[in-house]
Amino acid sequence: MSENAPSTYAVSRETVNSGGVEHVSERDQLAASLPEPSAETPLFRAVAVDARRRRSLTGKIFPRPDHTRILTVANQKGGVGKTTTTVNLAAALAQAGLRVLVVDIDPQGNASTALGIDHHADVPSIYDVLVDGKAVVDVVQECVDVPNLWCVPATIDLAGAEIELVSLVARETRMQRALRAYVDGAADRGEERFDYVLIDCPPSLGLLTVNAFVAADEVFIPIQCEYYALEGLSQLLKNIELIKSHLNPDLHVSTILLTMYDGRTRLSAQVAEEVRSHFPAQVLRTSVPRSVRISEAPSFGQTVMTYDPSSSGALSYLEAAGELADRGAAG
Repeated sequence: MSENAPSTYAVSRETVNSGGVEHVSERDQLAASLPEPSAETPLFRAVAVDARRRRSLTGKIFPRPDHTRILTVANQKGGVGKTTTTVNLAAALAQAGLRVLVVDIDPQGNASTALGIDHHADVPSIYDVLVDGKAVVDVVQECVDVPNLWCVPATIDLAGAEIELVSLVARETRMQRALRAYVDGAADRGEERFDYVLIDCPPSLGLLTVNAFVAADEVFIPIQCEYYALEGLSQLLKNIELIKSHLNPDLHVSTILLTMYDGRTRLSAQVAEEVRSHFPAQVLRTSVPRSVRISEAPSFGQTVMTYDPSSSGALSYLEAAGELADRGAAG
């Protein structure tokens, strides 16, 4: 091969001009094949969608229900985003101008942690209300990060409450009586009424969860977009029917939220489609995606609504809260 003749390697790596004909290198061909940063790219579309959601939701005031809505956030399967949903919905509703109370009855106290509420062993908590008969007004704390948001904390003492409640009179209705007295007594205390009460339950059907079901009118079910979540849902619905038949005839499943949705997987789409087909009236249009920001927020004692309000997770919970509020006002 002549020294002046272009090598195969050179032709494949560079743009050369031979006899007036331009040869394009592999690198240039690859660069030319890449999509421009335009509206056709998935990243651009995602950013644009979030920007539109942010503009439509920021500063929006949600409508008030005509009465205090008490919702038990429950799912017998653990790890479905139950506590995360409770605190972020509560924060979103409060940021939109509504008065919200979170009742933490999970002995782990994760909801209290996420709201920045002190809940060490010596703090008055829901345990004192259920076991010792203390009034809710004596244990409730205000959330410092979010105006209009209060919390009844859970402490480690609650771990033994299941056993202690067994021997108490009217053990299934103790939360109902204490909570109704607090909510109905707002005017006597010179306060506005609460718009929403969200009860965060442990992932089991013990006496604590039974108390929550009896105290509430509605059940809010977060469902993880995975197969095992569907199995847990059928058992949960059976238990709700038992509570409805024997203890609380007004109890009903009003809202279902799809959580940890991963649009890249076919499984998430299939689970979402199946849940929506079985519960068309209850499932919210909004689904909550998997999000690092949502997972990080509790380690800073915050909800994602204050930790990173512009994240996709925060926007999703704000949209879900808006749907919940619109349904409440319409009902």
